[in-house]
Amino acid sequence: MTIEMETLNEPTQHRFSSTEPPVLMLVDDDAPLRRSLQRAMERRGFQVYAGESLKEGLNIAHSIKPAYAVIDLRLEDGSGIDLVARIRDLHPGTRIVVLTGYGNIATAVAAIKAGAVDYIAKPADADDVIAALLSTGSGLPPPPQNPMSADRVRWEHIQRVFEQCNRNVSETARRLNMHRRTLQRILNKRAPRE
Repeated sequence: MTIEMETLNEPTQHRFSSTEPPVLMLVDDDAPLRRSLQRAMERRGFQVYAGESLKEGLNIAHSIKPAYAVIDLRLEDGSGIDLVARIRDLHPGTRIVVLTGYGNIATAVAAIKAGAVDYIAKPADADDVIAALLSTGSGLPPPPQNPMSADRVRWEHIQRVFEQCNRNVSETARRLNMHRRTLQRILNKRAPRE
């Protein structure tokens, strides 16, 4: 998946209150995306420490105190949600945004419960990431231009229950009052178009 991190206009400059640039921790196993986002964030005034794995992310979290963090949901050696929870334990004031190419409601809920302030589906540009990091949370977001279809809402609900049942197909089928094979077929399909 190619992600366009730069907009056609000049990067938006952000004013930070201290003379030191704010420290941003960036962990994503997609090297081109990580480098692009790192450059974009540095141009916008952040001091960026980047890693590509859960292990590197944990090492960074132990060696610096980031004001902000951008974490990919799925890393090759583990879950970004585990890293979010660990950062939250080490540095409770860190504002964390989770990026993912595998967006669904269940993982968004898990990321927020672990301590993320926002969850952004890829593709996203640097200004979207910064807006999420600096958001005060006041006011509701605008309504979606294209709300989810009924099929997508059903699929999202099934995914949420599946995650809540620790990805146990039999338990999920029982709770949804659905035949196990029917559930397996649904889980093996891609998400319906919105």
